[in-house]
Order: sequence, then structure tokens, then C-alpha cells
Amino acid sequence: MTSIPKKVAERFIKEVGKFQTILKNAKNRDVNEADTVTIVNDILCYVFGFDKYSEITSEFAIRNTYCDLAIKLDAEVKYLVEVKAIGIPLKETHTRQALEYGANQGVQWIVLTNGIDWEIYRITFEKPLQVKRIFTMNFLDIIPRKSDDQEKLYLLCKEGLTKSAIDHHYEHRKIVNRFNIAALLLSDATMNVIKREMKKLSPLKVENTEIEKILRNDVLKREVIDGDEAKQALTTIKKAERRAARRSTHKPAIKTDIVEKPTESLLKESTSTPDESIDL
Repeated sequence: MTSIPKKVAERFIKEVGKFQTILKNAKNRDVNEADTVTIVNDILCYVFGFDKYSEITSEFAIRNTYCDLAIKLDAEVKYLVEVKAIGIPLKETHTRQALEYGANQGVQWIVLTNGIDWEIYRITFEKPLQVKRIFTMNFLDIIPRKSDDQEKLYLLCKEGLTKSAIDHHYEHRKIVNRFNIAALLLSDATMNVIKREMKKLSPLKVENTEIEKILRNDVLKREVIDGDEAKQALTTIKKAERRAARRSTHKPAIKTDIVEKPTESLLKESTSTPDESIDL
């Protein structure tokens, strides 16, 4: 659980409700994109804590086109914000546009929003380009006194960025997710533990293959053991097991007297899973 500074939590409590009312009124009036950008700009300032004049840049130029807003700290772009009109549902074409901006500019973090719905993406500049939707939030559903909602807001706010909160969150979720946990449950090490514990229930002999079959067919959801995400998790676990085995095998003996101490074209080649979010 993220430790959020008291002044930041108080700012969330004070400002979120105001902008929820503003967004509801704007949705009822079906305001255009330019007016939505103005509201989002103010949210970035008053809720997320950025200086409107020095840290929020509008019309950020990228290859003869423009991203609506960019967040800059110490002259470095931290994330880009692509804004659509409040009455327009966010679509895949909007996502592609926002990600192209990030790929062309070399910016890892991308926010796509219509003021109400917010989608946060991370680009990893490898070949092929890796794109992951990290989390989403509906601003109207935010309860500013609720710790879980404060944590979501903190990931995007100025204080969170200075602490690399969103990067830490991403690294944490890369490890702590349903695919890795499923892969660990199916590993020989875990099944050996299950087999050992089952012996406490009965002396009957149980094989790992029998335990694995039950886990696959009756315990785990199909979506966490099939598909690209599951395969990647299995690869990650097996690599970790091999590293651990090598460390154990090559561990030096301790003597008794001595103890030794990217571009648009890349984006088209990317592996993108925007529908597979890593939830908070």
C-alpha cells in the first residue's frame, strides 16, 4: 500500500468533488474537445498538483502534429495526455493515436482521457515495441477519501512522479499478477509443497501430474494458463528457477578462516494488449 503524504490526500479530498460536478455539467452540455482539454488541464493542476504555467504544456509538437497536453518536470516529459471530447467514448483508434505520439517522442507513459474515463498506458521501447494498459479509472466514480482511489490518483500526481510511484507500481505488478501466480502454482516446487501437505491428510501416494491436472482443469481459470500472457509468465518463472539453480550449484565453499564477502514503424510492429490491464 502506497504511503500518500497528508497534504496530497487533503488536496484530493478538497478538489475531486469540485471537478466531478464540473465534469457532470460538461457532459450534460456535451462540450467540445477544446473545452474538455481546458477541464483536464485544470484537473492536472488542482487535483494532481502540477503548475499550470511551467509543468503543463499544451499543444506539444510531435512530428508536425500535436498532443493535447504534456507533463514536464525538470525539463523532462513525464507523460503525454491525449484528450477527446467528453461525450466521445474512448476507442481503439484514439488509443493508437495516443500511443503513436508516445512512440514518436520516446515517452513511456501515455494518458488517454475524455475527462471522465482515464486510461494509462506504458510503452517499453524494445523490438517489437511493448505496450501495456496499466490501469483505468472513471473520475466520476472516485471516492477521494477511499485509500484505493487515492492510490490511483497518486500515481499520476506531481508528488507521485517525483517518487517514481507509477514506475514502482508497474514493476510490482509485473511480478504480482494472476499469470505469474498461476505459473508458480503449476511449478514443480509448489506442487511438491502441495504433495507434502497432502501427506498430512493421508499417506496415499500422489504424483505431481495428478495435482497439475486438477489445478489446470478444476482450480485455475483457463485465461490465466493459456495465451501469450500465460506463456510469458511461465517463461519468467522458468528463467528464475534456472538462475536459482545455477546460484545453488556454483555457490563457493566457505573456508573456515576466510568469508568472502522508437518510432511509428516500431509501434506498428508492437505487441499491444490494451484490453489486458494490470489492475490496482
